[in-house]
Amino acid sequence: MISHPRLDTDRLYQFLDYVPYDVTSGGLYTPETLYAGYDLCRPESFHDTYDQIVYRYYLETGKIPSNPYEALARSLHDHFITMALYELLACYEPCRIVGVMGGSAMSRTDAAYRQIVEIAKRLTEDGSLMVNGGGPGAMEACCLGGRLAGRHEAEVDDALMRLKSAPTPHDAGYIDRAFEVADIYRQEDYETLSIPTWFYGHEPTTPFATHIAKLFTNSVREDQLLTVSFGGVIYTPGSAGTMQEIFQEAVQNHYLTYGIASPMVFVGRKFWTEDMPAFSMLDQLSASGRYKHLQLTLTDDIDEAVEVIQRFQKSGEAQRMNRESGIKSTMGVK
Repeated sequence: MISHPRLDTDRLYQFLDYVPYDVTSGGLYTPETLYAGYDLCRPESFHDTYDQIVYRYYLETGKIPSNPYEALARSLHDHFITMALYELLACYEPCRIVGVMGGSAMSRTDAAYRQIVEIAKRLTEDGSLMVNGGGPGAMEACCLGGRLAGRHEAEVDDALMRLKSAPTPHDAGYIDRAFEVADIYRQEDYETLSIPTWFYGHEPTTPFATHIAKLFTNSVREDQLLTVSFGGVIYTPGSAGTMQEIFQEAVQNHYLTYGIASPMVFVGRKFWTEDMPAFSMLDQLSASGRYKHLQLTLTDDIDEAVEVIQRFQKSGEAQRMNRESGIKSTMGVK
């Protein structure tokens, strides 16, 4: 029989005061809170930010902590962040919450990066809350699209041009260029939500998001990303993490885990049928009846990608979803 040591209450309170992160956070993070300590034009100061101090501590204490006090502190942190997340989501109809998944390796100069910006911009302007994993690449592009909602095409061109001088996190000025664009194109009318994790803490969290629900436990983070995206998920080129998200979402849809099935939109025909043929496999499984309730779309056309989501949001199924008390309680809506 395994015996578990009892936690000493006084020691626990002392430990919660000791950890370098706010256990009972009063709300979601922002770029300003995560990047506190960052000095523009001094890239090395990135290591002095709140975000990176917490990340180093996370690595030092173990991705799977052996200290029960540390394990409890992280669980409490993630619990309170999740509660703040639900408060934000309660402001939106479930069908208006749309996810964008894709690779962190995507360059700011890639054609797919601009596609994501355009898709996220248009859906944000139409009233959707765009949700993403909060890191570089496709995730950043989603937040940039939300940041540029309401702006003219020339301003989109300008923002992308400014970012091109530092296309990946490995390039000097990567974070500075993001803060420069974020400062020029301030956003007060629209919101975006990122859900990153310190499990991948080496990836800089995008400064373009308005709300950031950064978590310690990646499995919780992945589940949150897909669970809350009731309005559908748009998949853009990625690698292993994106594949995980595809099949995790397919399982939720197959079993109608939350009572509904949301559209799965794959942008990039060649990529999803040849380079990483996840769409081909799901399409075959759906046609054979092994996977049920899948609403699959494969396209290279951003107009089609946007229209698929918008049609679903206007459908009777989406309206039923908005009325379902079970779904609302999942998101903390009373």
